[in-house]
Amino acid sequence: MKRFEHKILDVPTKGWFGGKVDFEELANKLGELGKQGWEVVTMGAPNMYNSGTRNVIIILKKEIL
Repeated sequence: MKRFEHKILDVPTKGWFGGKVDFEELANKLGELGKQGWEVVTMGAPNMYNSGTRNVIIILKKEIL
């Protein structure tokens, strides 16, 4: 049976009402983690209010060999 370890990436958002993500910075970070074997499982915005959020949570997994 495969075993996995997990990592939670907390991505802060910018802007007056939040919700704005620096996509280039995020793509670079996910690319770096992908090279280390991490794979995105899911994401969410846990602190939603008035159509904005202060952060995005991304959950990643990597197989334990």
